[in-house]
Amino acid sequence: MITNGAASTRDKTISRYSALARTALQGGAITDCEPGAFDNGCFGAASYPDAGSAPESAVRASLGCGNPVAVADLRPGETVLDLGSGGGLDVLLSARRVGPAGIAYGLDGSTEMLALAGANAAKAGVANARFLYGHIEDIPLPGGHIDVVISNCVVNLSADKPRVLAEAFRVLRPGGRLGISDVIAKPGHDPQQQAAAEAAVSGTLTQAEYEQLLTAAGFTAIRITVTHDVRAGLHSAIIKAAKPATE
Repeated sequence: MITNGAASTRDKTISRYSALARTALQGGAITDCEPGAFDNGCFGAASYPDAGSAPESAVRASLGCGNPVAVADLRPGETVLDLGSGGGLDVLLSARRVGPAGIAYGLDGSTEMLALAGANAAKAGVANARFLYGHIEDIPLPGGHIDVVISNCVVNLSADKPRVLAEAFRVLRPGGRLGISDVIAKPGHDPQQQAAAEAAVSGTLTQAEYEQLLTAAGFTAIRITVTHDVRAGLHSAIIKAAKPATE
């Protein structure tokens, strides 16, 4: 069971993103970071050169730090799950890649974000997208149900990252894949940078710490690639791993 402190952090995060979703539903432009970070770090819609097929409202609501769909190697007929799906951009792009024989799930704890994502799916005419209410620490899907888990700058927001990764491992089928974009901390940065990093996200992980948690959850074939600087002491990175074909 998630602790009271972690639940409080989660509630604050959901409240913040719900407010952003309400702005998007009203037609406003939203950002969750200073503009310079988006411009210099290729945040948000700038990370999606292939987003032209998605509704403008989905692109506008993109708040990620990368493009996990581009690195997830999705195949026709697969079932994919996006943890913290927000306005639904990654789900819509995934749904097109897996085709009508596949399914793309989006999981989010904000009912406003789910409403926004559902509206975007309807605009795009995507029939194989499914949006679920729930938390990434307690995924409301049975074990062994998913081929690929993706996520875009969301795992770092959780105050219980080991549980998130354990849940991702649980819902993956044997041989399933993890392909996410996330923010990691630069190892050995000074106390002032560490304080800034802690203020930005719920306890940043270094690459080594991320690898340790993935290994503890059961993942293998772990690869973490830094893509660009986010701000002092923080990097955007692509994290890829696999669930063994046999356990």
